[in-house]
Amino acid sequence: MFITVTQSLMEGFGVSVQIFGLTLLFALPLGLVISFGSMSRFKVIKIPVKVFVWIIRGTPLMLQLIAIFYGPGIIGKWAQQIEARNFLTDFLSSWAVIDRFTAVIIAFIINYACYFSEIYRGGIESISRGQYEAGQVLGMTKPQIFFRIILLQVVKRIVPPMSNEIITLVKDTSLARTIAVYELIWNAQEFIKSKGLLWPLFYTAAFYLLFCGILTLLFNFIEKKLDYFKG
Repeated sequence: MFITVTQSLMEGFGVSVQIFGLTLLFALPLGLVISFGSMSRFKVIKIPVKVFVWIIRGTPLMLQLIAIFYGPGIIGKWAQQIEARNFLTDFLSSWAVIDRFTAVIIAFIINYACYFSEIYRGGIESISRGQYEAGQVLGMTKPQIFFRIILLQVVKRIVPPMSNEIITLVKDTSLARTIAVYELIWNAQEFIKSKGLLWPLFYTAAFYLLFCGILTLLFNFIEKKLDYFKG
């Protein structure tokens, strides 16, 4: 039985790792783009971005999962009932057939990109203006100043808060079961329903602890490598 449970949990853990990896792959760069929008000098960009980030950070990820998976289909059907057919309603209606895993990835990417954007913004704004001015004196362009002088210092400052969010992401993957994605916790719960076994649910803790432990060691290594950036 132990081997059977372990094999099932490994399958669920594989799905959790996929959610984790795809979320980071897209949310990290998207978060940087969103941070630029929230720091824009143009209010027409800055205000909508800040409102969007506020909404995403202020509502539960579970609710966002439900909204992304079920919302478009519901809106599309409602629009059809009032005969308000157009390209948008047709698109929403077709989105009703979006698979559950894709809905999870979309929700996670949007959610974590918004959290990452605030971490990026805080890191960028913590760099003194003098460093920008020094780059300008040297004749560097704004992109050169950012990527050659500012970025690595920002990375050093955001590693601790970013590592906290990434470790939280590991545990948040369990929310995928909200829309019946067969991740680690879901597979463990199936043994409660079918076999009346509770211990597989607690067994999942070993997978999360191992994953988080590896990430903790990785981030500690990265912080030590970036120690030459002081202040």
